[in-house]
Amino acid sequence: MTGSPKGDAAGCRPVPLTVLSGPSGVGKGTVVAELSRRVPRLWVSVSVTTRAPRPGEIDGRTYRFVDDTEFARMVAAGEFLEYARYGEHWYGTPRRPVEERVAAGIPVLLEIDLQGARQVRAALPDAFAVFLAPPSWAELRRRLIGRGTEDDADVRARLKRAEVEMAAAGEFDAVVVNTSVEQACQELITLLRLDGCPHEQPGPPSAP
Repeated sequence: MTGSPKGDAAGCRPVPLTVLSGPSGVGKGTVVAELSRRVPRLWVSVSVTTRAPRPGEIDGRTYRFVDDTEFARMVAAGEFLEYARYGEHWYGTPRRPVEERVAAGIPVLLEIDLQGARQVRAALPDAFAVFLAPPSWAELRRRLIGRGTEDDADVRARLKRAEVEMAAAGEFDAVVVNTSVEQACQELITLLRLDGCPHEQPGPPSAP
């Protein structure tokens, strides 16, 4: 773990807004799911997408599913902190729920890709950006190839994209290496000060 967030002198209050990113296959979703289980007060933003739900996905929990017309309306109304198109579908992070929770003093986590992380940092410079890295490039490559859910062309595209994403680690405020889910979660809890300070009442959050 490298880097540390800006914050109060006591270092007790949780980081108000965290952006977690990293290459495809690094295990962001698994780490965030475990982090949410261990820190119930952490609020993880739910992205909006124009793709159809997959089996087991729940609207409003996994994603908020909308059609292209509604997504375009949200873009025109400035309702996204960030948005991008991947393949045939659009994805975006709603602005209002994030700002409301930050204002209420609730720690917020955005799990997004590199392009989205850059957009959020441009819109909210005080956001703390964490890069989740694999133990090695060889391990990341093994994970991407070992999925067995994509054809060779898709795998090559994912590997090329992962190389670009890995090269951007220096843009982030901190890097956490995902050696294991338990280890990565504990480092994030410490780094983001999610263990709390029982002797101190939380103060006003940083402005979004």
